[in-house]
Amino acid sequence: MDLDAFSAVHGATWQRLDDLARRRHLTGAEGDELVQLYQEVATHLSTVRSAAPDPAVVSQLSDVLGRARSAIAGAHEPAWQDVTSFLVHALPAALYRIRWWTTAVTVAFCAIAVVAGVWVYTTPEAQAAMGTPSELERYAEQEFANYYSNYPGQSFAAQVWTNNAWIAAQAIAFGISGFWPVLVLVQNAVAVGSAGAVMALHDGLGIFFQLILPHGLMELTAIFVAGAAGLRIFWTVVDPGGRPRARALAEEARSLFTVVIGLAIVLAVSGLVEGFVTPSGLPWWLKIAIGALVLAAFWAYVLVLGRRAVRAGESGDLRADLSSDVVPVAA
Repeated sequence: MDLDAFSAVHGATWQRLDDLARRRHLTGAEGDELVQLYQEVATHLSTVRSAAPDPAVVSQLSDVLGRARSAIAGAHEPAWQDVTSFLVHALPAALYRIRWWTTAVTVAFCAIAVVAGVWVYTTPEAQAAMGTPSELERYAEQEFANYYSNYPGQSFAAQVWTNNAWIAAQAIAFGISGFWPVLVLVQNAVAVGSAGAVMALHDGLGIFFQLILPHGLMELTAIFVAGAAGLRIFWTVVDPGGRPRARALAEEARSLFTVVIGLAIVLAVSGLVEGFVTPSGLPWWLKIAIGALVLAAFWAYVLVLGRRAVRAGESGDLRADLSSDVVPVAA
């Protein structure tokens, strides 16, 4: 193919498409012409690539077609609108939809922690399994409190955030297994209860709650939410709710992975509290009040914005224009 002759014959068409693609406003006739020329020039580009792949011509036609495609399909919403939509609609809706799962996980976690704590507190064999009397005493009197002050606030907050975000992501990602979220929650519940028991054995239960509550109220709630999301994915496999199982799983997984991003933000806030508020010199009542305020703000966000978003039809899944079409099914 003679590329120069081909360009001379179709150059006016390419220029006309470029002119239309650059206009801010088009009439109905110009819009129809834009679509027709787009299809025609796309064929030209395919011909050039297969018969005479000159880089300059290919680049020129690709640029023109790219502008035309944007003019036809419309530009994407600005990124800040996506962020706003995520924070105001998608995330609170996803969290609101699993609020009862989160409540159930919270109750179960606290019950297991109390049982584990009482067992360790009243069972010498359990205490011996955790360490020698001198080791437990050192843990209660030094190591537990030192954990929150051994590192600079910035690095400690980053470390806490990374660890907890990883735990939360695993609980959701492997939630389909059914056992992994349970394993994560039980392990953490036993660890918290056992630590409290060791502190209580050495008259340090007050210190335990003073150090745990400021950040733990929000931090543990985030883990509860992650566990609830993982279990909700598993339950979707068991009961898809009248939808084809594959479709139900895809929809729930997409909406609940929204929770992963949200919990990364929540755990970042919790990490800041743990890194800067818990080891600070503020009065203990004020530290705990800060932790309670963070938790109250989280639940207000979930219940107020989440209820509103769900009533508006939001689920936390992809927007309809970004998701695939599905066939209606009978309930």
